Amino acid sequence: MSANRLIALALTAAGLATALNATAKAATEWDMPTPYGDRTFHTVNIREFADDVREKTDGELDITVHANGSLIAHPEIKNSVRRGIVPIGEMIMSRLANENAIFEVDSVPYLASSYEEARTLWNASRDVIAEELAKQRLRLLFTVPWPPQGIYTQEKVEALDDLENLKMRAYNKSSERLAQLAGAVPTQIEVPDIPTAFSTGRVDAMVTSPATGADTKAWDYLDNFNHAQLWLPKNMVIVSERAFGRLDDETQQAVLDAAKEAQERGWKMSRQETEEALQELRDNGITVSEPSEQLAASLDEIGSTMTDEWLERAGDQGERILERYRELQQ
Repeated sequence: MSANRLIALALTAAGLATALNATAKAATEWDMPTPYGDRTFHTVNIREFADDVREKTDGELDITVHANGSLIAHPEIKNSVRRGIVPIGEMIMSRLANENAIFEVDSVPYLASSYEEARTLWNASRDVIAEELAKQRLRLLFTVPWPPQGIYTQEKVEALDDLENLKMRAYNKSSERLAQLAGAVPTQIEVPDIPTAFSTGRVDAMVTSPATGADTKAWDYLDNFNHAQLWLPKNMVIVSERAFGRLDDETQQAVLDAAKEAQERGWKMSRQETEEALQELRDNGITVSEPSEQLAASLDEIGSTMTDEWLERAGDQGERILERYRELQQ
């Protein structure tokens, strides 16, 4: 056999080995459902998280983000991860309140109403929440808060009576209870359906963030936003322990590193989103106001009632969280 033939065969063998090696190291592909649209800062942050994971693993873990509930509806995301239908997903934490009250600790009015308080509350509750998820073979990767929640209405709200009998959009147990205590009628509406719900008269008011108001162009269907700063609910990203355990140690660490970066980036994005969204509301004709003394007093009273109710539901785990929260506040 000629030298040229031997070289050609060697090159062919090397190329085949490279191809086989590439096949052996083909990317692990994860589908990731998220509830919110591409414009929402949470989705922007999660797409950056997916990009970071892809970069840190040299493409060996490829996460495809399916936004706006396009793959799995918001109420089904958590159980879809738990059952292995998808390996990873995002949801608002308080949506799990019916499973365990600890998941709505960030949605108790005025328990934590600033970013500083919200971060302290998260530090106090993180271990308890992670432990609860671990019982279902779920790993908590990171959390990011929404901007402080306020009240959107057609007419300006000066007192709690102004909310009486209004159909109020609710998205979790806390917003439902707040509506009830305010004399309003809670109505479950997902974010993509908000504009239609207002235009068809299904709802007259809503408790949500400046960001959601801006994303859904609230100025098209109402006129007022009361920046009550009731609470800062968090979205969380969870992964199936089974799927995570299939990754090698290096890839696992890359995911954890990207998650840590996503959490820090997301909290900064949330702060920035608050200011930008408030300004966008003003620029488009929404009247942005602060609670009157009368309204603030009434909301404080509701907050106290809901804190007591939450603690009763959360039991020993809730006591543990509040005790740690008070320690960290000192």
